[in-house]
Amino acid sequence: MTPSTSTFTTRLSDAAEIVEASLQALLADKAAPGELARPPRLMAAMRHATLSGGKRLRPFLTLEAARLFGAEGQGPLRAGCAVELLHCYSLVHDDLPSMDDDDMRRGRPTVHKAFDEATAILVGDALQTLAFEVLADPATAEDAAIRADLVLGLARASGLGGMVGGQLLDLSAEGRYGSAELGEADVRLLQMMKTGAILTFSVEAGAILGKADAAARQKLVAYGRALGAAFQVADDILDREASAEALGKRTGKDQEKGKATLVDLLGMDGARSECNRLVAAAEAALDDFGPHAQILRDAVRFVVERRV
Repeated sequence: MTPSTSTFTTRLSDAAEIVEASLQALLADKAAPGELARPPRLMAAMRHATLSGGKRLRPFLTLEAARLFGAEGQGPLRAGCAVELLHCYSLVHDDLPSMDDDDMRRGRPTVHKAFDEATAILVGDALQTLAFEVLADPATAEDAAIRADLVLGLARASGLGGMVGGQLLDLSAEGRYGSAELGEADVRLLQMMKTGAILTFSVEAGAILGKADAAARQKLVAYGRALGAAFQVADDILDREASAEALGKRTGKDQEKGKATLVDLLGMDGARSECNRLVAAAEAALDDFGPHAQILRDAVRFVVERRV
């Protein structure tokens, strides 16, 4: 169930539409200035990975956070697209046989199934580097300091201390490298790194582009962290309750691999209570922004109440 405000659903839908068009342009066959060529198979596979639907929540968060500070237009849109490209790369690699070994994503064959494993690896590499290219381009921000801040933020969120490190912890939780026993603190850290770091940066990127002061930026970071944590708990609940057909991907993977989630550690009622606590924390972080931040408040409700 999505939030009741028609403004939120309209803004989310509108954002998805403009992001989709921008991603299509970034993934066109024609070589960009400075490129020698764009191999057709690689481009087809990159489009398969990226232009396959999805709510485009991450770029939406970038757009709405930037809007809080009066920043709109190509800068926030390009930054949001960069985050989405990075996110799509992570899904391609996460689906590989050596990782989660998934055959379906968003109701379609994963890249390594639709093409092959080598192509899937290269697709992930290409999407990742393209994300940083988009952020580093003056078209995203004329101020080089802002571009550097964006690149640094995405690198930290997606790298060894963020998403990639979280993926390693996730593999460790399957018992690949020794004991698989995880306590609540371990699960929270894993989820904060693997999923939460990129969601948090999605919000922070808007603050960077909006030239927010340090206090306002930190409040948005706190909001992003609470939202990211809520997203993962809600995802764990969906994995237990929703069908594979509804989600467009295989469910019950963590249970199959004996990997603990907060649903296991807290119970279903406890996990739902944790979602409510995180919603309250996210909303509290936005108190100083008043009614201007209502869309971001609706976003955290959307995250925990979604059914797909």
